[in-house]
Amino acid sequence: MKILVIEDDRETGEFIKNGLEEAGHVVDLAATGRDGLFLAAGEPFDIIIADRRLPGIDGLSIVKTIRASGIKTPVLFLTRVTGAGPAAGASEVGAGNSRCRPRTFEELPPRVTALRRPPPMAAVETVLHVGDLEMDLISRKVQRGGREIDLQPREFRLLEFLMRHAGKIVTRTMLLEGVWDFHFDPKTNIVETHISRLRSKIDKEFDVELIETVRGAGYRLRAAH
Repeated sequence: MKILVIEDDRETGEFIKNGLEEAGHVVDLAATGRDGLFLAAGEPFDIIIADRRLPGIDGLSIVKTIRASGIKTPVLFLTRVTGAGPAAGASEVGAGNSRCRPRTFEELPPRVTALRRPPPMAAVETVLHVGDLEMDLISRKVQRGGREIDLQPREFRLLEFLMRHAGKIVTRTMLLEGVWDFHFDPKTNIVETHISRLRSKIDKEFDVELIETVRGAGYRLRAAH
């Protein structure tokens, strides 16, 4: 990997550079924030390792500048800082990939490798379950208690929204935005009408009603007990 190290302490910078080169990486070393910013903005790097406290331009400012330019190179900060956690202030400047200084050099190569490792892909949820209610997002089929329920496209979308927020109150505004893509109130009973239709299909002929009205607040889909 090609790594940029920005460290104003010469001895520390050379120590890190030599260690990373021994591990097989190509390393450029900048001794000031200005030089580091020039290199970071002008050349492609796989990782940037920077001291947060640098003369002239500090590490946070470097990251803020390159992020504003669309450069998404992962950043590992070296300086121990105080504040709201080890990466205090980092997320605010678009340095969500930042990490604080390792205690020993032995900790540095694994952290560098971890930053370059792609995040694990989250499992794609294709089937939703709430109590005895099941929704298959691929086949677009809905069943309750093993009985298939025929829904219109908007009803399907409404039920999906309720299932994804199961156990939580969803307001009329949330439904208008999440189901109808309305960012204003059309002053109609469109929500109430579709909830009523959905109830007639989901709850009719079942002992437990899943769709409940929370007076003065909205609606909630609860799991059957």
